[in-house]
Amino acid sequence: MKRFKHTVLLFLFLVLLWTLLAPHNIQEIWAGVVVAALVALFTLRMDPVLGDIKLTPKSFLYSLIYIFVFIKELVISNFDVARRVVDPKLPIKPGIVKVKTILHSNIGKTILANSITLTPGTLTVDIKDEYLYIHWIEIKHNDLEGATRDIVAKFEKYLEVIFG
Repeated sequence: MKRFKHTVLLFLFLVLLWTLLAPHNIQEIWAGVVVAALVALFTLRMDPVLGDIKLTPKSFLYSLIYIFVFIKELVISNFDVARRVVDPKLPIKPGIVKVKTILHSNIGKTILANSITLTPGTLTVDIKDEYLYIHWIEIKHNDLEGATRDIVAKFEKYLEVIFG
């Protein structure tokens, strides 16, 4: 029964995504519904990807907030890296830092790692249990707590509500 629930959730998510992205004519929408149904059925035997998502009004609200927080961090990071590139002194102190996450679900950790990687100046190199190894363009903190606070905390507080 649990797998069926996840299949239905995946189907609904794919249909919603298709409806938002595709042209709004009936043939395109039906094609998206058919493809979403096929994808959901083919993934029925796989581990549920969306199973860790908490479906509550609070998690939905935090998902929307997370999108804006991510976009804000993306813009700030872009300007920071652009400033470093233009500066003749090239003010960088690159290295790999170890940060700790409080997220338990694999999808939550994956989204956190991808969010870190998508913001310029940071790149997730590896995930081991509750630790992420991040290549940072300028290491500001060598300690675990400082690096975690600067890199991970801004995303994590929202992802914890969404994924637990």
